[in-house]
Amino acid sequence: MSHGHSFYEIAAILGLATFLGIVGQKLRQPLIIMFLATGILAGPSCLGIIASYAQIELLAQMGIALLLFIVGLKLDLHLVRTTGPVALATGLGQIVFTSIIGFVIAIGMGMTVITSAYVSVALTFSSTIIIVKLLSDKKEIDSLHGQIAVGFLIVQDIAAILALVGLTTFGSSLSEEGSVMRTSLLIAGKGLGLLAFVGVLMRYVLPDLLRRIAHSQEMLVLFAIAWAVLLGAGGELLGFSKEVGAFLAGVSLASTEYRDSIGGRLTSLRDFLLLFFFIDLGARLDWSTVGSQVNAAIWFSLFVLIGNPLIVLIIMGVMGYRRRTALMAGLTVAQISEFSLIVAALGLSLGHISPETMGLITLVGVVTIFASTYMILYSGPLYRFLSKPLLIFERRNPYRETVGDTGQEMRMVDVILVGLGNYGSGLAKCLSDRKKDIVGVDFDPIALQKWRSRGISALYGDIADPEIHEQLPLRKARWVVNTVRDRELNLSLIHLLKSLGYGGKVALTATNREEAGIYEEAGAHVVFRPFRDAAEQAADALTHAMDVLPESVDWPIAFREIRIQSGSAFAGKTLKSIPVRSMTGVSILAVSRAGRVHYDPGPDFQIYPGDRLVIMGHPGELREAETFLNQMQEQEIFNTPERFVIAEIRIADNSRRIGQTLAELQFRQRYAATVVGIHRGEDQITSPGPNEKLEQGDRLVVIGTSEAINLLKQQEPL
Repeated sequence: MSHGHSFYEIAAILGLATFLGIVGQKLRQPLIIMFLATGILAGPSCLGIIASYAQIELLAQMGIALLLFIVGLKLDLHLVRTTGPVALATGLGQIVFTSIIGFVIAIGMGMTVITSAYVSVALTFSSTIIIVKLLSDKKEIDSLHGQIAVGFLIVQDIAAILALVGLTTFGSSLSEEGSVMRTSLLIAGKGLGLLAFVGVLMRYVLPDLLRRIAHSQEMLVLFAIAWAVLLGAGGELLGFSKEVGAFLAGVSLASTEYRDSIGGRLTSLRDFLLLFFFIDLGARLDWSTVGSQVNAAIWFSLFVLIGNPLIVLIIMGVMGYRRRTALMAGLTVAQISEFSLIVAALGLSLGHISPETMGLITLVGVVTIFASTYMILYSGPLYRFLSKPLLIFERRNPYRETVGDTGQEMRMVDVILVGLGNYGSGLAKCLSDRKKDIVGVDFDPIALQKWRSRGISALYGDIADPEIHEQLPLRKARWVVNTVRDRELNLSLIHLLKSLGYGGKVALTATNREEAGIYEEAGAHVVFRPFRDAAEQAADALTHAMDVLPESVDWPIAFREIRIQSGSAFAGKTLKSIPVRSMTGVSILAVSRAGRVHYDPGPDFQIYPGDRLVIMGHPGELREAETFLNQMQEQEIFNTPERFVIAEIRIADNSRRIGQTLAELQFRQRYAATVVGIHRGEDQITSPGPNEKLEQGDRLVVIGTSEAINLLKQQEPL
């Protein structure tokens, strides 16, 4: 087909994919399913649109390379110590048990030994590409179960490569004495050589090269794409696969400071190119020989969908992981992969299996890919449904996930902080600076390790997990704060806390005003709006800077506007008691507060949290001054903060105050507390007015600082 016709063909395919994608969204179906359906419809079995397989396959292979490159880019090599052993044990264990059980089932169905061997091997491999795409879409690729799943999928890929090498050798060189040994040694040598080559580049070449080209974002992205594709091609040239090569390319850049920038810019391109992988996979499915294999395909599909996750559950349970982590990881092996189809196609070309067996493996692939996609996307509800039966797979002490998680049960904590991402980490740092006692909750092992190293207790877990409360000190916590902007998760958290009888306060994080209203109605005491709050603060800073910062002058002097943080040691002090000039050589020119600018404030001017100070000095001194002015309070003020306390005070039967109104009593002025309610027999008077008269037997509900309420209680009854 000519290039012009190829263009029309791809345009038609993209149009069909867009239409089916819209239909899938309306029906709430996963896009991967709709893209596979696009390939099936556009393939020779239906509409026959696709003829330019070479062009589509090229785009698909580039998408695969970018997908595995980004996975490697996010890999922290320190995690190998924690997830490496379980990934290796689970990967190898699943391969061994799946192949043995699959072989027995195939023999029981009357298949020959060779056919049974091919079928059992095909059932063993899971699709790295599909699983990584699904985990990325769910934002679980960095979670513990996501890291373990990626680890054992890589183990499976390596095993698949060795199986392909073995089959090729068996089919073409069996008569040559020692060829299997020579081929195996050659592959091992190539693998070690590739690892050594990448290691040398990581150590001596790539860091300096990236620094040279990082000034141009376009060049940085171009280099990343070229590096992923080149190493992917190199891996395939050496007898491995493009997946392994591209993954190593990502790992080689994972330790650089540019990995987040590269990953963020490549995500959209990756998603577009992967569309062609799923279309290509759907189009290549051969439906002509599947009719007679339906019964066998049902049994093998059930084994893959149920048996493979059970194998992973057992292995990870024995190794000391919680049942939720084991199930989430186990669901990722509930399908067969494109490698399975490649192995079957190779067996067919070598004459080892029949077209009917190829049709059987194809049908099992279609069924398991479709079904497992839904299982992974709805893994949360599936776990909640199976939680109790899965207890048999969890050890009494799942020690792999409880190390460092305990120690908070015996004392009060100020905040249980859910989500230690960018916003959560910033909140954790500010609370920690204010000497608040925090317990963090996240499912990102890197975030947990970071905060544990700083002395903050951190639990691995998902707050959506109904059993997470068993590890959390809810009865000892004053606040539960969720920084994750997910409506379903936030509402589930409110429901969970209410069902557990949690008596503290709850703070949630909303994306917009509508969500904030829903959370407040559901019972949240505080709702954060990070984007709005940050935008408002930025607008204030810019507006005030426009008003008060002088124009630049031709002199070695500079101006900066800084904001006094609430925990600053100088908040509440006068300018004459702040030695900023003697300590840093910087002068305070103006103070902006509540929209009003105080120019050239005097020595008795008092500084408050939130004030914006315009400072002047040598450029090198300004940052030092900002650090100095915002150093945290060193006194024990954060450990004994004044809190509002609610108490009930009884009016004595012979009290002189009976018959007096709250205004006559001057309750607030006399006791520094506010009457917010009155219990009068069976009646409850809320927000009593100043003319409300006190009666015999009244019990006043008052609110005030802890000091004021303690003094008031000492006089009880009034």
